[in-house]
Amino acid sequence: MSGQTIPLTGGESVYCINESQLAEAMRLANDDPESAKKIQAVIGKLENEMTRNEMAAIAFVLIDRLLNTTNK
Repeated sequence: MSGQTIPLTGGESVYCINESQLAEAMRLANDDPESAKKIQAVIGKLENEMTRNEMAAIAFVLIDRLLNTTNK
């Protein structure tokens, strides 16, 4: 694996996340009685087991898959 870090800012934009989407994501991840527990558990596992680059790759791949698949 390359020692270079995946840049999270700069470059040409591919996906746009607006403030209300980010606010709702943070609410679900931190305040929702059911979702927050699940989301925090997965985030904790990722942070303990993966590098910053691996987590960035997961974030980008998840966004891409969400945009290209039907609602679950």
